[in-house]
Amino acid sequence: ERGHGPYQPHEPGYGLDQAGYSPYEDEIPDPQTRMLAIKNAKAYLLKTSTKSGLNLYDHFANILTKILDEQPTNTVDIIENISKDVKWAQFRKKMDTLRDEHQILPTFEAAEKCKALFIKEGGEEEHEDVDEEMGQPPLPNVMETAFYFEQAGIGLNKDESYYILLALKNLVNVQPIQTCRFWGKILGLEMNYIVAEVQLREGVEEEETGEEGEETIVEGEKEAGEAEEDEQKEKEPEPPKSTYKPPPEIPKEANGTGTNKYVYFVCNEPGKPWVRLPPVTPAQIVCARQIKKFFTGQLDAPVVSFPPFPGNEANYLRAQIARISAGTHISPTGFYQFPEDEEEEEGADTYEENPEFEPPPVAEMVESLATWAHHVKGILKQGRCIWINPSQKSEENDEDEEEEEEDEEEQQEERGPPLLTLISEDEGMKNIPAWTAQASTNLIPEYSVAILQSNRWPGAYAFASGRKFENIYFGWGHKYSLESHTPALPPPAEAEFPSGPGITETVDPTVEEEMAFKAAQEEALAEAEEGEDEEVEDD
Repeated sequence: ERGHGPYQPHEPGYGLDQAGYSPYEDEIPDPQTRMLAIKNAKAYLLKTSTKSGLNLYDHFANILTKILDEQPTNTVDIIENISKDVKWAQFRKKMDTLRDEHQILPTFEAAEKCKALFIKEGGEEEHEDVDEEMGQPPLPNVMETAFYFEQAGIGLNKDESYYILLALKNLVNVQPIQTCRFWGKILGLEMNYIVAEVQLREGVEEEETGEEGEETIVEGEKEAGEAEEDEQKEKEPEPPKSTYKPPPEIPKEANGTGTNKYVYFVCNEPGKPWVRLPPVTPAQIVCARQIKKFFTGQLDAPVVSFPPFPGNEANYLRAQIARISAGTHISPTGFYQFPEDEEEEEGADTYEENPEFEPPPVAEMVESLATWAHHVKGILKQGRCIWINPSQKSEENDEDEEEEEEDEEEQQEERGPPLLTLISEDEGMKNIPAWTAQASTNLIPEYSVAILQSNRWPGAYAFASGRKFENIYFGWGHKYSLESHTPALPPPAEAEFPSGPGITETVDPTVEEEMAFKAAQEEALAEAEEGEDEEVEDD
């Protein structure tokens, strides 16, 4: 039987591990046998491990070297830890150069991204002088807003809030901004979106729209030239044209009004460049209500959905921002009022701050939702804040077209709730109210803050403390629904064309029927020829 140990009974060195045997006894049977045993023992220690690639001989040598170099106290108690340290040292990355390879830590990468936020450019002093001349600076106090929301456990950490403040400062220095506000943060699968809501200075929007108009004029000239070239070509027979008339396209609201009242800039992280979102169209808002997609963090990513969305992720993000703003931006009742010069109209979109506003106590703002009002106009089913009749035509149309226009005008004009409507009139979702109000603390009610949370748009919050209030959003950009989202089904397939004798394919005749038909034709021809010959003879 195989014994315990590396040697067989007949091999030299057998018995070295047995009790009572000492290799240092005076009586040594054979020196050669002893040397052979030592060589066998060393060979065994030099066997390489199949897992780590190390051997026990070198490991022991490294342990002894480390112990003799460091000479720790109570070595026998920490021999296991020394063995682990020696093993870990063997697996360090081998440097292929003379200099040590510099390892970039995650904290260093984050600091490099935010480094540009802390560099003060030379042109900032000029912007500060201009802001002082104009009055109130456009840069918002993000840290103060974060402090109030922090009372209710809402918001970002202080470092990220400060980075966002520096990023907004860079945006204000680059763009001609009149007012700026931190709208919120929309989460994505790959990256997030930090959203800034701004109002540009007067005259900037007109210049941009003028450039767009010039582009459309150039495009119109090109299309006219192409049409002339087509007319010069030989006219070819055209296939029959479809009589289907698509519904008229609903125009988007002008910049500075309705859903395009504000301009929005987004970036993935503080320190990255800001990107301006395009204006939103009614078709995009109508389609966004029928789909539910997670954001990826890439503005140029396609939105694959049914019904198909008219645009990419940048357009979908802009549509969701418009929907969230229209449904969740609120203020204390009476803080805003309509201008005295203008009469209050249902389509009014302008308001001003009420200097005589007296804020109610926090307890009243928490108990009664009538102390809050919407200061952003709601979006109609048409996708606009102000309803428009897309079928309006010029007076030069024919009478038939006028009759069609009258039929279409019979539809009632769509009207939504007026501006500054109380949120107590918002409809809930079965047993869930539209809003939940609470105080930031019940222990010290004298210094508490009123906090409102939207149940229809999870992630939308508002606070009020005296004359100060703010709205913010942190979420995925999805509206709450009681049931699971069910995508719209495709339209039913078209029915087959009705079959009739005029379009039904006839059955091929047999050979016998063909022969009989030919014989009948020949007989008829022969009779016709005989009749003609008889008429000639009579003449």
